Amino acid sequence: MSGTSRVALVTGASSGIGRAIAERLARDGLEVYGTSRKVPSDGPGPAGIPMLALDVTSDPSVQACVDGLWARTGRIDVLVNNAGYLMVGAVEELALEEAKAVFETNFFGVVRMILAVAPKMRQQRDGSIVNLSSLAGLVPLPFWGYYSASKFAVEGLTEALREELRPFGIRVSAVEPGTVKTALYSSGRKARSMEAYAPRRARFEKAMRQLEEKAPGPQVVAERVARIVHSRSPALRNPVTREGRVFPLLRAWFPRSWFDQGLRSTFHLDDEHF
Repeated sequence: MSGTSRVALVTGASSGIGRAIAERLARDGLEVYGTSRKVPSDGPGPAGIPMLALDVTSDPSVQACVDGLWARTGRIDVLVNNAGYLMVGAVEELALEEAKAVFETNFFGVVRMILAVAPKMRQQRDGSIVNLSSLAGLVPLPFWGYYSASKFAVEGLTEALREELRPFGIRVSAVEPGTVKTALYSSGRKARSMEAYAPRRARFEKAMRQLEEKAPGPQVVAERVARIVHSRSPALRNPVTREGRVFPLLRAWFPRSWFDQGLRSTFHLDDEHF
């Protein structure tokens, strides 16, 4: 049984944004548990944070992780759904099974965690659920079509869930980072290459690498998550980074043709000599 500390569960906490979030919440005095698919059994993680084995694409794995944590602590106050999966390629380049794999992690993984944790939080009549979405969940990017679609789905789920769980004292929010220096982009799996898409895809990937080089680290996301977790009335949507704040506004304000031209220019999609 946990003492007076709030208990937080952070998925995908072995590196990147998840690790930064886990470390930030631990510094704030929360009793933090991270998760990773690569942990064969409970073991120490970043900054000594206990790591739990979890595969968000597996119903039994999710239930075993949440039930085990509940048995250990007697409460779960914070759930941060951070685990994510990126596969780069045009919509036509990804096989259907590859597209399903993106959704299994990014969307249904979030659903599985919520289905396992929400009953515990309703029992407590209190809790905070933070879903890591993306700027791509508000402004879709070419060659990230399925990733964007999965994050759009997270946005819709978050908005509906926020109202459904509000009467039980459970706060639900989404965080939408723009470009952040993280292994997600560099380690994203590549789909099969079709010659018809290769030139523009290569320019998009080069532009994305350049943006990543100048991007802030994952700590900026961790700071925003910490503010949400400590708030009794957090915002529904929480953009992070300059482009995370600006791009959705430009998409809403500008005529579609202007915005599309700006997107193509930003990623040099039509610049043959880029």
